[in-house]
Amino acid sequence: MRLLVLCISLILGVFGQNEQIDEDTRKKIEEIFPITNNNFAPDLEEVTESTNGSYGAMEQCGEGSTRGLKRCVVYNKCDPKTNTIVEEDVTYGFGQIDIRFGKKECEEPLDVCCKINPNTPTPNPVTPVTPEPVTTPPIVKPSFCGIRNPKGIDFTITGNFDNEAEYGEFPWMVAILNKNYILQGLDKPLVCGGSLITPNVVLTGAHCVYRNKSFDLTVRAGEWDTQTTKERLPYQERNVNQIIVHEEFAPGILHNDVALLILDEAVNKADHIGTICLPSQNAKINSKNCFVTGWGQKDFGKKGKFQSILKKIELPTIDRRICQDALRTTRLTSKFSLHSSFMCAGGEEGKDACTGDGGSPLVCPDPTNAARYVQVGTVAWGIGCGTLNIPGVYGDVAQFRNWIDQKLQRLSISSAPYTV
Repeated sequence: MRLLVLCISLILGVFGQNEQIDEDTRKKIEEIFPITNNNFAPDLEEVTESTNGSYGAMEQCGEGSTRGLKRCVVYNKCDPKTNTIVEEDVTYGFGQIDIRFGKKECEEPLDVCCKINPNTPTPNPVTPVTPEPVTTPPIVKPSFCGIRNPKGIDFTITGNFDNEAEYGEFPWMVAILNKNYILQGLDKPLVCGGSLITPNVVLTGAHCVYRNKSFDLTVRAGEWDTQTTKERLPYQERNVNQIIVHEEFAPGILHNDVALLILDEAVNKADHIGTICLPSQNAKINSKNCFVTGWGQKDFGKKGKFQSILKKIELPTIDRRICQDALRTTRLTSKFSLHSSFMCAGGEEGKDACTGDGGSPLVCPDPTNAARYVQVGTVAWGIGCGTLNIPGVYGDVAQFRNWIDQKLQRLSISSAPYTV
């Protein structure tokens, strides 16, 4: 992995761009700000370390023996049959994309080394510019809720050693962002995760949004890798028009931790954007093969971090009594009582929603149709992270189905998009 010593602009201003930074200062900066992009401080020394999964020395695409014959292009501009650059987008046969950091033919994860068409002029080098999100509506897909894409769409990934989800694997997953803050150069800092239950309604945890004003928030659907916009299908962002928090939500203890976000405009359904199904009121769904997803609030969009790609963790649901007994062995003490608005999942060592986001969905296979998923929980709280035999605690979505239906009915919003 390539690590660069990092310096923020304030420090650069103090020392001057043409002065060398002393070694003690360099080490302190590196401890606080571990990584950045290659062009941020060109006067600093670059250090290359050998890591697991690195590629070692490799000739770069378009250099050496491939100069003038090949160049790096985004994956959907390379015909997989002929491995030749094409003008029109390709929508099939992409194969595998390696998401590991390290020496590769192309620096960008979604770029591939492709043969130059003799009839296509080689473009002049240009300074990379981050494109604005495309707002053109993608191709509409059938209106079925809970359809997971276990093999992703467009391509499958390799090098996913940190529970990265496939591209488009969980179409209902959304990021709730605060559009009025910029965090260390990030576009829009992450507030929480959520799930799309209708094209214009997001389900999340009340603890995520009860202090926010609706005009502060925006929702991003169809996101996968927060470091790039090179995916064939763009993400879609919508402003939040209204926040509906459960009337009996208790901020200190998170009872009734549920909220709805009403968007100012419906998102357009596509292969990578869809709704999740909700269980009927008081339904009990038990499974060993549930998934919780999230990006990780700390590292959302941070350059050089695996957390830029959506994570997934497979977890089992846990019986309420077993969960309560387990939590009583912690600092909660033997008098702890698990509120009826909670359910539990996890308890396996090293596997927990701590790498995810509050409000993110916990989904399980539908007992009547294993190909369809139902949201059983929203990430709420936990004791520690990934501790053996200590489950994580989630808002129990089945306890709020009637509440959700009633709130949306008053707004003339149909429950059909999330009904099994």
